Parts: sequence; C-alpha cells; structure tokens
Amino acid sequence: MTEIYFYHLQSQPLERVLPALLEKSLERGWRVVVQTASEERVEALDAHLWTFRDDSFLPHGTHKQPEANDQPILLTVNDDNPNKADVRFLIDGVPVPQDASPYQRIVLLFDGDDEDAVAAARTRWSEAKEKGLDVTYWQPDAQGRWVKKA
Repeated sequence: MTEIYFYHLQSQPLERVLPALLEKSLERGWRVVVQTASEERVEALDAHLWTFRDDSFLPHGTHKQPEANDQPILLTVNDDNPNKADVRFLIDGVPVPQDASPYQRIVLLFDGDDEDAVAAARTRWSEAKEKGLDVTYWQPDAQGRWVKKA
C-alpha cells in the first residue's frame, strides 16, 4: 500500500529539506518525481539542486528534456510518471494523484507559516484517510530532526 507522508515545514525552508529527502530516496534505490505547481518553481529547483551543496550531486532533470524518462529525479508540473518513480514529492499545494498505487510513497511538503498551505494539507490529509491510504504526519523537533507525530 502507498504511504503518504506529510512534512510540516517550520524552521527550515523547502530548499533545505527537499535535497536531503531526495538524497535519502536515492540511497534507497528509488526513482523520484517532484511535482510543483509552476514552471518557475521547476526552473528554480533545477538550478538549486545543482548547487545546494558543494560535496553532493543529485542527478536530475526536468520534464522538458528529451531524456526525462531516464532521470532518477524528475522535476515536473505534470501528474504523469514518465521515469517510473517509486516516490512522488508534492510541493506548492499540488494534490495527491487520483491513483497513488504506482508509488511506494508520496511525500507532501507544506509551509507551516502559510495558513492556506496548512489548510490545503489538512484537506489532503482528510481525502487520503477517506481513500484508506496509510498517512503519517512529520514535524521537526527543536534540533530540526523529523519526528512522526501522527
């Protein structure tokens, strides 16, 4: 069954949290798709993932590139799964796919300082629970480590 993780971003921005989660996904041997709500965000993440840390490399590409299907990490605005991803990251309020079955895990990241984002996450949580999906809620502790809260 697909797991859906809700990550409540509070003291750390998406640009710090997402690369670390992508690294962990690749360490598990998973292929990844990151779905955003805008082309501008795709472009910004594409640039950021090349430079986020000097000692790290996250192999990735965007849905606009001809070799998109071959990318271990694919950044997109679309709801398809061209690289046969095992895990799907949803940011900027992107909804959970109607069919979650192709994924081992779906990770919904939302900004805890944005009331609209929190409200949207609550709605997505309720929808996932109604579908009988396995949902968990994660929040950072005082040291910034992720703790399962629900």
